[in-house]
Amino acid sequence: MTEGFAPSPAAFAPAEPAPTAGTATATTAAPTRARRAGGLIQTVGRRKEAIVRVRLVPGTGKFVLNGRELENYFPSKVHQQLVKEPLVLAERVETVDVFANLRGGGTTGQAGALRLAIARALVELDTEHRPTLKKAGFLTRDARATERKKYGLKKARKAPQYSKR
Repeated sequence: MTEGFAPSPAAFAPAEPAPTAGTATATTAAPTRARRAGGLIQTVGRRKEAIVRVRLVPGTGKFVLNGRELENYFPSKVHQQLVKEPLVLAERVETVDVFANLRGGGTTGQAGALRLAIARALVELDTEHRPTLKKAGFLTRDARATERKKYGLKKARKAPQYSKR
């Protein structure tokens, strides 16, 4: 009755025969990323509306953010400290250079996105850093974002003044 509408069971069958119990497959191992020439590592971090692409290279601890130094891009010491925290925790402040492309959002969002991208790059550089960075919360993407405004309200949750009489 429904022959033309439902796919046949053969359409869901795997293309290759399933491996037997005694054979090992290459798919059981965790996938590894090939590192680029010269030890270059690229990662992405996001926070609010900010998106940051980071390139981590062996070096002397230099930061280049959109072609500017860290102190010029983030004049606030709070943001500078926020960005450097993963490197300080992993004791890699003076062994790597950070080149970043930052787009969108404000300064706090960009600083948070940069911190996440740097932490991800450090884990890719050396997986031994993962437990300490994870425990410090540097590998967790902050999902908080601005709540949308609803019609009938002045802001996302603020209602207009109510008058009883």
